Amino acid sequence: MKQLLQEIRSNPLLWMLVFVPIALAAEKLNHEAHTLHFILSVLAILPLAVLLSHATESVAAKTGDSVGGLLNATLGNLTELVIAIAALRAGQYTLVKASVAGAIVTNSLFMLGASFLLGGLRYHLQEFNSGAARFQAGLLFLATIALLIPSAVAEHETLGKTQLNQELSLALSILLLLAYALGLWFSLNTHRELFAGAGEEHEAMWPIGLALGTLAVVTVLVALVSEVFVGSVQHAAAAFGMSPAFVGFIVVALVGAAAEMAAAFSAARKNHLDLSVGIALGSAAQIALFVAPVLVLLSYVIGPAPMDLNLWPGAVAMILFATLTASLITTSGRSAWFLGVLAIMVYLIFATALYLLPPAGTN
Repeated sequence: MKQLLQEIRSNPLLWMLVFVPIALAAEKLNHEAHTLHFILSVLAILPLAVLLSHATESVAAKTGDSVGGLLNATLGNLTELVIAIAALRAGQYTLVKASVAGAIVTNSLFMLGASFLLGGLRYHLQEFNSGAARFQAGLLFLATIALLIPSAVAEHETLGKTQLNQELSLALSILLLLAYALGLWFSLNTHRELFAGAGEEHEAMWPIGLALGTLAVVTVLVALVSEVFVGSVQHAAAAFGMSPAFVGFIVVALVGAAAEMAAAFSAARKNHLDLSVGIALGSAAQIALFVAPVLVLLSYVIGPAPMDLNLWPGAVAMILFATLTASLITTSGRSAWFLGVLAIMVYLIFATALYLLPPAGTN
């Protein structure tokens, strides 16, 4: 516990934990202040995501490389997953799909690009494992193909196409989970030597008991705050002139990835670009191959109706172009600051277009 308190005192971002009880109390005291609830919940989720990331890394460090890698893969995006589950239960499928697509694009463009930019401002040229980057980009491309199919089917006018799309999405979700599992087996077991350098320990970790306790408590708090966030997001979006698609694609993705971004940016500034690239592209691939299929399966249990993988055409195009951009800037295994600028500019173009031209039926 002393280490946890020391971490909170030394990290100004964790001082924002004060917003957790404030957000929960505000929702109980005034149900109608939706914009206030939205702002407070975002401010509360940010420090919780940082604690969640640190606890996950500490648990992974105590379990060995293979199990640790699996824990990082499955828990690294827990914040986004919890927010998406809360939206799933509320039947806000536009927000769920937008948050999934936004997380993929944000991680593969903004997080990767900002890492290149921040590292490049300190070092003239940086190098990283291009083979590992190509592997993650390949997984992203596979997921993009899977997302293209339901969108194409939705445009095909046939009787019962909704039922067909649900069945197709269910089958594709199972295939994506299988590909995700095989990818883990490949990278953590049979060919782990190809991925050396992306998961080295670089900071002192917490004791396992403290890490597990923090993980459990923070997960519960994230779930509670996420309920407040999802309950207020539609009203707050209208107040700020944002569509649910923009909120999910940009706001939820940035908030959910805050902790991972902090780790990736810090590693890039320390010339550990392998770690930055591994976090950015690995997280994007994990969202596409694990989180999205899991949400489809969960919708059959906790959602008001089964959810499919049918994204609006613009979202699929953005994921495809984000994947191609990430592949292009990582192919050489070397980076400079301007490559980061290119990736960030593509992301800003997407964000601007989504804000000014929200997809039909979401504004």
